[in-house]
This record gives sequence, structure tokens and C-alpha cells, in this order.
Amino acid sequence: MFVDTPINVRYADTDMMGVVYHGSYLLYFEDGRVDYLQKNGFSYTAVEEAGYMSPIYHLDVQYGAPLRYGEAGFLRTSVESVTPTRTVYRQRVFHEGDDPETDRPLVDGRVTVCLVEKDTFRPVSQKHALPELYAFYKQEVTGQ
Repeated sequence: MFVDTPINVRYADTDMMGVVYHGSYLLYFEDGRVDYLQKNGFSYTAVEEAGYMSPIYHLDVQYGAPLRYGEAGFLRTSVESVTPTRTVYRQRVFHEGDDPETDRPLVDGRVTVCLVEKDTFRPVSQKHALPELYAFYKQEVTGQ
């Protein structure tokens, strides 16, 4: 399953060339992960209230064509893989109106996050700490 999150490029997101600054995509990715959770019945706020945080562990981003100031696009987010300690999100940016099944993404990223205790930043198993969320991720990955 995937979730599409709209992107409206603001002037503040761009560099002097009028194209989206490479670091701005990471903010879009974060919006997409939060949107993915919400649209699937979970809340990042609830994760934090339970005493956990989900920081980025690893990024792999391929930049192709840019989005520009004033353009609209969308971010397609899905879960690519999950282990008890890490979740890998696949996040791809498209122009508004593009078909993700046939069009090449403008930006293609894989974002690996882990789960840590909020107060100590010590890693924890999401399988034990957030079993419902972990089960959902497993179902998304395996299709079962």
C-alpha cells in the first residue's frame, strides 16, 4: 500500500535557481511518513506519548529532475521493509499529474528509521514496544 501526499513548492523551499533545495526534500519525506501513519490509523504523536521517537538511521536519495517554485507535486510513501529494529520507507516525488506506475520519479529515496526511548535515545524493538504498528508494517511488506 502507498499514501500520496501533496507537495506545493514554497519559495522558502527553493535555492537561488528557483528549484527545490535538496534538503527540502527531507522535510517533504517527513511530512509523507507522518501522513502515511495517519492515513493508516496510527499517530506519530501517540508514538511520542508512549515514550518513543523514530529518528532517521540512514538515507539513500537519488535526485533526478527538480520541482520548481510554484509547481505542485506529490510524494508517494510506502514501507519497503521492516525488522524489529528498523523500518525502511520508500519515498518518491512526482509532478502533479504524473503516473507513478509509468513515469520516472523526480526524487527517489529510501529512509530507514529506528525506534528509540525518548528520554535515553536507547534503541528498542518496535516488535515489543509498538506491536500493532509492527504487525501493520509486516502486513504491508508481506501482503499477508
